[in-house]
Parts: sequence; structure tokens; C-alpha cells
Amino acid sequence: MKIIATDDWESGGEENYPYVCEPVAAAFRQQLEQERLIDRVATQIRQSLELPVILSTAVDQVRHLLQVDRLLIYQFDPNSKIIRNSSLKTYKGSVTYEAKATGNIVSALHLREKEDCFVDTVNIEQKYRKGFIQGVEDIEIAYASSPCFLELLRRIKVRAKLVVPILVQDQLWGLLIAQQCFQPRQWSESEKSFLGKIAEHLAIAIYQAQLYAQLQLQKENLEQRVSDRTAELRDALLGAESANRTKSEFLAAMSHELRTPLTCVIGMSATLLRLLSLDLEKAQRVLTIEKQRSYLQSIHDSGKHLLDLINDILELSQMEAGKAVLNVRDFSLNQLAYNCLETMQQRAEEKGVKLVIDIQIDRQEDRFRGDQRRIQRILWNLLSNAIKFTPSGGRVTLGVSSDFSGTVSNTAVFQVKDTGIGIPEEQIALLFEKFQQLDTSYDRNYQGAGLGLALTKQLVELHGGAIWVESTVDIGSVFTVRLPAQPLAPAPAPAGPTYAATPGGRVVLIENNEESAWTICDLLTAAGYQVVWLVEGTTAVNQIEILQPLVAIVAGQLPGIDGREIIRQLRSEPTTKQIKTLILRDNSIDPSNYPDSPPMYSGRAMSTTHRTSADDYLTKPVQPEQLLEKLNSLLVDC
Repeated sequence: MKIIATDDWESGGEENYPYVCEPVAAAFRQQLEQERLIDRVATQIRQSLELPVILSTAVDQVRHLLQVDRLLIYQFDPNSKIIRNSSLKTYKGSVTYEAKATGNIVSALHLREKEDCFVDTVNIEQKYRKGFIQGVEDIEIAYASSPCFLELLRRIKVRAKLVVPILVQDQLWGLLIAQQCFQPRQWSESEKSFLGKIAEHLAIAIYQAQLYAQLQLQKENLEQRVSDRTAELRDALLGAESANRTKSEFLAAMSHELRTPLTCVIGMSATLLRLLSLDLEKAQRVLTIEKQRSYLQSIHDSGKHLLDLINDILELSQMEAGKAVLNVRDFSLNQLAYNCLETMQQRAEEKGVKLVIDIQIDRQEDRFRGDQRRIQRILWNLLSNAIKFTPSGGRVTLGVSSDFSGTVSNTAVFQVKDTGIGIPEEQIALLFEKFQQLDTSYDRNYQGAGLGLALTKQLVELHGGAIWVESTVDIGSVFTVRLPAQPLAPAPAPAGPTYAATPGGRVVLIENNEESAWTICDLLTAAGYQVVWLVEGTTAVNQIEILQPLVAIVAGQLPGIDGREIIRQLRSEPTTKQIKTLILRDNSIDPSNYPDSPPMYSGRAMSTTHRTSADDYLTKPVQPEQLLEKLNSLLVDC
């Protein structure tokens, strides 16, 4: 455009100036306002990370500057799937920001376009990615051939529109749309350029907000990880403190459990040892024979208590190490219950507690398959616990029932009910914890190491069963054990070559001949066996039941009892009948003097179903090689 100076101009003829310069001035003013708005948007982006505020403010100001009826931001759903077919590619989204010139204009906020209404969109995404700006002066003309899309635009009162893509890191984030609602509009290049620049700045703001959101998410994740790690460390610390406290309580319990029997053993054995320095008459005046026997019985009982305690610890550690294996067989539940009651009867009588049995099993259904020794141990522990915490005059009941199917019971249910002191509800959770005593004071009313119920729970779980307790303080407790029947162990594989067993394990020797006993003890100890020498044959069976050796070596002739009688008693007891036996025979004794001498001295060819004789024999004087060979041969089958 040229501006021609005239005389009127020089003479001050200003009346013609507005007509000539007004379009230029208006364009300059609009460009200046656009640049100022772009600067304001850029400044706001630099100063704020609040994306909703930036977008809504920009929409309002841009609409006002362009003097359009409505300005929108249409945002594509980042989680929507692209629907593809031969002629259509559709992106789901909705209007998320809107600015209107007046309240009379229909709102398009949250509007979602129908997928089948898009027109000419085969390559629209690629075009928008390249910065394509779409200006439609009149939708009635532009979309005359697309009635669905035209109807959608009519519904929201659109007559003309200008669409600019918002590209964030080359990804189509959304569209910035200017709309004229009541008449067509021709969009100028400056308006297209301005709206494009606004879209670029909005893209920067969006990307900045995305980075900030990612940073916040990483911060939250880091804080969560720190929190989780702190919680783990706190739990580990609490666990360590709990373990340390449990260890202290265990040591306190052990000190109680070990101190009394050891004091008894040391004190009474020291007294008996001092008697050895006196002549017989004087010794009897100091300590009568009855008193000496009482001392020996106390030493025996204390030793038995210590052995039981050690066995509990060993069995518990074996199960926790995963080395415990069930010895499954069929047995009578009735017989098991009566055996347990008989074992506990003396203890109950000493405490003044009445033992009662309640068996609800028919005789023809009285078979169960499981580890008899360990189930018996479960009942012993529960009965012993009930007797201990039931005052004199109280009552302890053992109940037994089962679910029967086929030839054996599917499930055995045992209940031990007492009228004892009961257990507070808040302490029931501690009952089955290892080394836990509900009373951990120094001088406790009830002694115990805190192993019995922990071991019981482990034995129950080893059988795949469950144990629970119901208790009321000052009324009593009911412990219930439910055990499923176990499958029989697979038949043993055909015997292969026999190799000598690795030496080791406990062996009990019952021999009154000191010279012979020392010889055997020295030989077996040197070979790596743990040897327990018993002199008295009349009490040997009870001691063997406690010791549970792999092999019992029995002298044929003992004071007051015959070696065969000891073996017969061992065979008749469920807890000892599996122990291998070796009988020592004197050369001076005629084997025919023994009524059962053929099976007793026939080596390995005896019955295993009904066996009352020894597994093997040795002739005195014992030959070292023969003794070790016999033991190894017996232990191959263990």
C-alpha cells in the first residue's frame, strides 16, 4: 500500500488520514495485541505449573481477542484405542475447556463426537501431526455431503470453525478450535498463525505439566519406597527385639527347667558319693537304704525330665529344618487313647486330678492311619498341660471321635477338656509360640520350658491337621485337634546290594558283667556310637522307652530277669517294638535250654509280623569285628 502525500496533507488536511491508515493501524493494533497475549501466555507458563489454570485462562483471552463466539480445547483420550478399518481411523476424546461470548451460546463442554460421524479422516491424523490448520468458513457448504457430522455441528450451533492441532512431543494431544456460531466467517492468515502460536505455547505448558507430573510420581514412588523400606527396617528391628526378648524368656525358662533337676542330680549324687568313703554300717546310719533308693529315684526322674526336654528341642529343630518324616501305619484309636491315659494316670493322681475318657468310636471303625508315636506325643503334651493347670479336685477329659469311610477313619478328632485356671483371651495367640510362657516371672507358679504346645502344633501341622483352643478364665479350656488320615508309604524297592551302615546313633547295652560291658562300650564308642550302659535289667524297659535307641544289646542272663523277658516286653510296647535287639549268649549255656532258641538264634530269618525274640545274637566273649558287623547289619533295616 502506498501513502501519497498531497497539499492537503502538508497544509494539515488531516480529514483524509483516518480513511487511508485505519486498516493498517487496526492490523498493527491486532498484531500487537496478539503478541502481547502470546507473551502473557508464555509468562504464565514460565511462572505456573497449574495446567488447568493456564489452559482456561488462555481459552478466555484468546476467544476475547479473536472475537469468536466460542473457543474450545478438544482433548484426545490417551487410553482410547485407535479404531482402524479400510476407510476410517477414529480418535476418542472430549471437550475439556470452553470459553463462550455470551451465556446464550450452547455449551459444548464434555461433548464427545460419534465415531461414525467423522468425515474425510483417513489421513487427518497424519495431517494434524504435520501442523495442518483447518479453516471452515461455512459448515453448511463444507459438510453438505456429511449429514451426520453436519447435524452434530448444527446441534451445538457451529457455523464456521478454525481448528489447530496441539502437538506435544510430536504426539497429537488435542485440538484448539475457534467457532463462530451464527454466521459464516472467513479466517485470515494472521488468525491462523496466531492460533497456531498459541497452540505451540499450550503444547509447551502441557509437556511441562507432564514432566512435573512424572517428577511428582517419581517423588511419590521414592517416598513410598523410603516409607516401605523404613517400615521393613522397623519390622526387622521389632522382629530382632522380639527374637531377643524371646531368647531371654527362653533362657529364663531353661534356667528354671534345668536348675531344679540339675541341682537334684548334683546334690544327691554328691551325697551318695560321700557315702562311698564310709563303711557300710556307718553309711546306713547316715542315710538309710530307703533314703538312698529315694535319692537314686530322684536322680533318675530328674535325668528323665532333662532328657525329655532335650528330646523336645531336638524334635522341634528337626521339624523346622524340614527333616521330619511321618512313620505311617494303621493303629487303634481306642488303644492309643487308653495307653495315653494310663501313662498320665500316676501324674494325675499325684496332683489330685480325675482323668476321664470319652471315646465315641465303634469297635468295627476303630482304625486310623498315621504316625502313632507322634500322635501319642500330641495327646501326652495336651494331657500333661491340662493336668498341670488343673487344681486338685479338678477333672481332665480325653475325647476321641472319627469320621469313618471304608476300612479306616478319614479324620480323627481329639479333645482334651479341663476344669483348670483357663487362659485370658489376649494370651491365646501366644499359646503355640516357641519358648513362650504366659507367666514369665522369675518364680512361676507353673514350671515349663514353653515347648510343649509349640511342639504339639508342629506335630499337628506335620500331619496336615489343625489345632485350636477355647478357654474361659477360672472355668477351663478345651483343646481340639483334627487330623486327616495319612496315605500309606510306598512299598520298599527291591533290595539291592547290602552295604554297611554308617556308624552312629544311640545303642543301649544291658549287661551286669562289668568287664564285658566296658569292652563293648569302648568298641562301640570308638566306632562312633553313643552307648548307654544299663546295669539293672528290671528297669531297663522303661529307660529304653525314654532313650529310644536304634539297637538294644541285652545280656541273656541278668539278676532278677531273663534277657528274653526284656525283649518280650520291648516287643509288646508300641513305642519300643521297632527297636532292633541283639542278645548276648554265654558259650557255657546250652541253647536248647531256651524254649524259643531256634528263632532267637537263627539270625535274620525270623518273622516280622509276630516277633517276640531277638533280631540277632552274639556269643561271649565278644569279637570286635563280629560285633560291628552285626550292628551294621541290623542298622541297614532302620
